[in-house]
Amino acid sequence: MKVTTVPALGYEVVDQVATLTLNDPSTRNALGPAMRDLVAEALQAIERDRGIRAVILTGASGHFCSGGDLRNIASAGLDNQGWRERLHDLHQWFKILVTLDRPVIAAVDGAAFGAGLGLALAADYVIGTPRTRMAVSFLRIGLVPDCGVFYTLPRIVGAQRAKELMLSAREVGADEAHRLGLVAELQAPDQLMARARAIAASFVQASPSAVSLIKRAMATGDDLATRLEFEANAQALAMGTQHHRDAVGDFLAKQPARFQWPV
Repeated sequence: MKVTTVPALGYEVVDQVATLTLNDPSTRNALGPAMRDLVAEALQAIERDRGIRAVILTGASGHFCSGGDLRNIASAGLDNQGWRERLHDLHQWFKILVTLDRPVIAAVDGAAFGAGLGLALAADYVIGTPRTRMAVSFLRIGLVPDCGVFYTLPRIVGAQRAKELMLSAREVGADEAHRLGLVAELQAPDQLMARARAIAASFVQASPSAVSLIKRAMATGDDLATRLEFEANAQALAMGTQHHRDAVGDFLAKQPARFQWPV
């Protein structure tokens, strides 16, 4: 009997959009060492490929990502320094994901717990379904949040709500996740990927320079002076691009805009 092995991480590039699909049903797509290595490799490939204009991050089998692989954690046998090194390895590819100069759309169906929530919140735009469930679940097993949650979560929900979610480790359903801004919109499960692809495809026609500068601006220091100085420098760069000149020409000629958010 022929046995077909399904890759734990699906990776495809279609029409300048890369899609990463976590696909390990036995662990609900947990971020074990093997999965982390596959994600790291894929993100490094995306970072190098300037032809890729947008990225979709999703999970297979009705779940996004259940978090860390607890069986692996329990059997790892690492000391304090070993765990530090493991987190530093994770941070190398996580920083690529957060600072990538192209838009990242997370399509989240089912569970996004612990590090899985961190993975989702690293995206620029998160789409959920009525089945989406999220939790900053680390305290349930005596750990502190990782996978960037200390950075991303307060920026989305504010410091007080972030502390409540971290300290309660409670589960958040789809409607509350939408209200809190953890997900930007909800779609029916059978429409989730179609919506993610439509949004990603719209960015193929957007200015790569402007998209990159917007993402960099949002990651810059929070004080007003820093933001305004970056704004002046970024706008000067954007004004000099051919994409801007062509877009203005289209507007003056009463032609449709090249970049249009899908309704």
